[in-house]
Amino acid sequence: MENNDSSRESLGSRLGFILLTAGCAIGLGNIWRFPFICGQYGGAIFVLIYLFFLIALGMPVMVMELSLGRASRRNIYGAYKTLNPNPRLKWHYPGAVFFLGNIILMMFYTTVTGWMIAYALKFAAGSLSGLDAEGVGLHFNNFLANPVAMAGFMLFTVAGSTAVCAIGLQKGVERITKFLMASLFLLLIGLCLRALFLPGAAEGLSFYLFPNPESIRHVGLPLVIVEAMNQAFFTLSLGVGSIAIFGSYIDRSHTLPKETLAIVALDTLVAILAGVIIFPACFSFGVRPDSGPGLVFVSLPNVFNVMQGGRVWGTLFFLFMSAAALTTVVAVFENIIAFLIDELKFSRLAASLTTGIGIAVLSLPCAFGYNLLSGIHPLGGQSTFLDLEDYIVSGNLLPLGSLFVVLFCTSRYGWGWKNFLTEANTGSGVRFPAALRIYVAVVIPVLILLLFSIGFARQWFGFDI
Repeated sequence: MENNDSSRESLGSRLGFILLTAGCAIGLGNIWRFPFICGQYGGAIFVLIYLFFLIALGMPVMVMELSLGRASRRNIYGAYKTLNPNPRLKWHYPGAVFFLGNIILMMFYTTVTGWMIAYALKFAAGSLSGLDAEGVGLHFNNFLANPVAMAGFMLFTVAGSTAVCAIGLQKGVERITKFLMASLFLLLIGLCLRALFLPGAAEGLSFYLFPNPESIRHVGLPLVIVEAMNQAFFTLSLGVGSIAIFGSYIDRSHTLPKETLAIVALDTLVAILAGVIIFPACFSFGVRPDSGPGLVFVSLPNVFNVMQGGRVWGTLFFLFMSAAALTTVVAVFENIIAFLIDELKFSRLAASLTTGIGIAVLSLPCAFGYNLLSGIHPLGGQSTFLDLEDYIVSGNLLPLGSLFVVLFCTSRYGWGWKNFLTEANTGSGVRFPAALRIYVAVVIPVLILLLFSIGFARQWFGFDI
């Protein structure tokens, strides 16, 4: 079944579709999470394994999710409902649960995006200039402990994203995303060139680009493989429909494997080049590349403080981070807004305001989790609301949502393999191989279930690979 709604908004160009979909995938997963995970799990060896799973797992699932969107002309919930051949099987009910991943993602992503914007302003104003390593760490902790600053930058992020979406799909979302992506790549190129000319940059590039078995001896190959699989799903935002919605806005001129190749290539390019910025800087100034989530907000500001022209480069770096994060926020907001328009018949303005106000309220626990609500530890230990929300999305909804997409597209009780192949391969360009049916229908689900089970056991039972 296919839904042709001539009144539905569409994107103005193929470039807009590719940049929007890549913008959704390109975000903090590429630039904040990828470098520190890469640093912790072996550098170049991690990169190679990650690239393998990006192709073997990420790309097939992305083609499927785009197919659901393009065939149904609906959000992911509407796709399961519209394309379901058997009304007695309520595929859209679990689909609604996975769709909630978009909302939960924004409950913490807007706060972290606010951090990026705040640090761009801090560097521009010289607030971190002259601070030693201890002072930089203290500055970040004081920032987290300030509820007004935390909520203020989160609300700024939400308000800006809401305004962009309210303007319209082409005039707002598409136009602003093109600007943000162009800015992102210009900043990325400039920062890469600067990093490559730092003293000692070669050592950082060697760690990052030349595999060395010694670099994973402390963690072991099995853990590196699991983390690489995790990153492949996290970076592409698969399983919750944030990719499918942009498939619903495009025509059938090009095959979806062709479109997926362009999107994944852009996403991977940004992730790889982010490492080209960060690892030479770390090795050049004696910062450990495995210093964890604090790499961006504590370790790198120390680097910028001792680098010639560091105030300018620090400002540009966090502007780059802000642009990457904002493309994801705008894209996910659009997915939530499209659901309200498609399923509840809201106007775009009403859907945008409802989304903005709702996300602002729901994001407050994360923003206050480091100050007013710092005594609450949802997962035990020193965990915060951010940790809980991240675990729900990254550890559960993304992998299980991806599994659900695969089952729906390959099972005869769902949309089915034949319907999926027909939609995916309509248009000009690379075609999805029909010979991969067993691999897609059996091997990919087994790998996803294995990944989920390991993550569950590690989180709740202290399982150590």
